[in-house]
Amino acid sequence: MALCACLPAAAQSLVLLHTNDTHSNIEPDANGVGGILPRKAIIDSVRKAEKNVFLIDAGDMVQGTLYFKFFKGDVEYPLFNMMDYDIRILGNHEFDNGLDELAKYWKNVKANRLSANYDFSGTPAKGLFSPYVIKKVGKKKVGFLGINVDPASLISEENYKGMKFLPVIETANRTAAELKKRGCDLIVAVTHIGYDVLNKVDDVELARNSKDIDIIIGGHSHTFVDPSTPDKTPYWIKNAAGRDVLVAQTGKYGKNVGYIKLDLDNFADRNIDYEYIPVTDRFSPDAYDKEMQAFLAPYKHRVDSVNSRVIGYSLHEMRNGTSTGAFPNWSGDFGAYYGRHIADSLRSVGVNVADVDFGIMNVGGIRQTFPAGDVTEGLVLSTFPFSNRMRLIEIAGSDLIETMKIVAPKGGEAVSGEVRVVTDADGNYEQMYINGAEVRPDRNYVVATIDYVAEGNDDMTPMKRHREIWRDDKEVSVRILQYIYDLTAKGLPIAADPNPRFLKNVRLDIN
Repeated sequence: MALCACLPAAAQSLVLLHTNDTHSNIEPDANGVGGILPRKAIIDSVRKAEKNVFLIDAGDMVQGTLYFKFFKGDVEYPLFNMMDYDIRILGNHEFDNGLDELAKYWKNVKANRLSANYDFSGTPAKGLFSPYVIKKVGKKKVGFLGINVDPASLISEENYKGMKFLPVIETANRTAAELKKRGCDLIVAVTHIGYDVLNKVDDVELARNSKDIDIIIGGHSHTFVDPSTPDKTPYWIKNAAGRDVLVAQTGKYGKNVGYIKLDLDNFADRNIDYEYIPVTDRFSPDAYDKEMQAFLAPYKHRVDSVNSRVIGYSLHEMRNGTSTGAFPNWSGDFGAYYGRHIADSLRSVGVNVADVDFGIMNVGGIRQTFPAGDVTEGLVLSTFPFSNRMRLIEIAGSDLIETMKIVAPKGGEAVSGEVRVVTDADGNYEQMYINGAEVRPDRNYVVATIDYVAEGNDDMTPMKRHREIWRDDKEVSVRILQYIYDLTAKGLPIAADPNPRFLKNVRLDIN
């Protein structure tokens, strides 16, 4: 979308450029969209054209490609510093390697580091974050505050141990009131709580319950709040005082840069220009930052070598970001397959293990799309980037039912082919079947899964109530790679059942 210059020129004009959920996508995708070098070229061009520009990131700048899996942040953090971000907040994935690693990288972040509702006292990150910052633009004051997501059942507990979470709405309103008291003319909340999230406090709810916040720049839900489709993704939300709050988010993977322009002397009554700038390959490589290119070169060489190594063939495209269907089904089927392999191995050495009933993985662990055709080692590692490990657990049917009641309204999870979950027309749980038999609350089941799910994350808290049978010592991506190597060695392609396993408003004729 072309930039709009509909606001009158003024000494107190302000431009807010913003990104969110870039997830270590350093390179453009296969269609030439995204990439950190084209993004920097766009930012530089806006900075040259505008007088007062603040660059903001709303979290989850890491995790999702080989750049983070191999180098843990040695690439993303220096590159973001080279881009001269002004304001940055944490996403949940900044915790993926624990608080020690988080503190190691964030102590060198040059931007203002904001978090009003994470208390890091007594942790390695103590003193690294401020609740807010006030920036001067001419004679005006602009206040920025940071608001982060509830880590419970989202971040592994050991990765944020000792950190205290403060309620979103209460903290945001208290901090915004303090900024108002200190004379701020504009108050911007930079958040990582999601635009519209089921059963969670999100940006829309925050806007409705606020009084002093003027703009919310968000992340976490990967929502593209498109100004051209206000009916689909409303970006003006009435607050508790009846005033409009602008809520913005750019989607994911650095495919867009958000652009907000306003006149600080006159921004009431929606007098704010909200646009987005697609990050494409329209710039000549000569326009790319030479320092960033030189820094990136050795890391890119290693990543490219792995990304070019073909290890399998996919019969059809399998997309991430879907609740159920081909890729989640394939992931769940792999879990059951590998779990049965382990159970057989345990029985062969005299361990008494019952048959594995089914596999369950988390949809959120699938981060990339497999194309129809060649699949590379690098793509597999990027698709399953987390350091999760397989587990065999025994769990009561009552806890499985409770888990399905949580995940069904969200669209389901990655379950293996033995499972069918029946819901009503609204997606609410009604029944769960395993191999044609309805799950009994009083019976125990053996389940193959990953530690992230077994620990009750992604809101699957009932999964915590299990007895552990076995845990793996290698990351799940290693096991998936071996599975694909074995398929290829047998001349078999990667193929998945595309049919949903969470069935809405369907009657199953099962005897």
